[in-house]
Amino acid sequence: MTRYDADFKLQLVERYLSSKDSGFKRLSKEYGIAPGTLQRWVASYQQHGAEGVNKKSTQYSAEFKLSVLQCMWEEELSYRQVAAQFNIRGGSILGMWERQYHEGGLDALRPKPRGRPKKMTMPESPTPAPAPQTDTRTLEDLRKENEYLRAEVAYLKKLDALVRAKQQAAQKKHKPSSN
Repeated sequence: MTRYDADFKLQLVERYLSSKDSGFKRLSKEYGIAPGTLQRWVASYQQHGAEGVNKKSTQYSAEFKLSVLQCMWEEELSYRQVAAQFNIRGGSILGMWERQYHEGGLDALRPKPRGRPKKMTMPESPTPAPAPQTDTRTLEDLRKENEYLRAEVAYLKKLDALVRAKQQAAQKKHKPSSN
């Protein structure tokens, strides 16, 4: 997309307004631009003067966007007419605002941060872990606990073996003989 400086835009707008024999199509063909673009420049110039053709890089608030949309709906204006009336860069952005509003309400119109997200920041140094507690249990207590845990494991193994033996016996009982 070619960008045109304000002087070029102003020159074309004044040429269009001063000559009655040059229409949008003829001038745009002569200079190699789209007729709609020239028409937008002329409308913006008529509404806002020379300031209307200057480059704009503005972030609009959600409230402003909503008021523009409401004006467009109430007065039944086209995107191009509203863009010229409010000195907005292009009419296509109004379609995007309208779609965003219908999909997500006022929150969807709020400006989003532009560009790549910032790199992940280093977390603050973690709080130091509490010092490991020294085990105050005696060797005799640890031996008793170990003996208890071994007995528990042996008991569970024995219980598991009994349950399996019962299941196998039940399966043999229910199997039909194959003679």
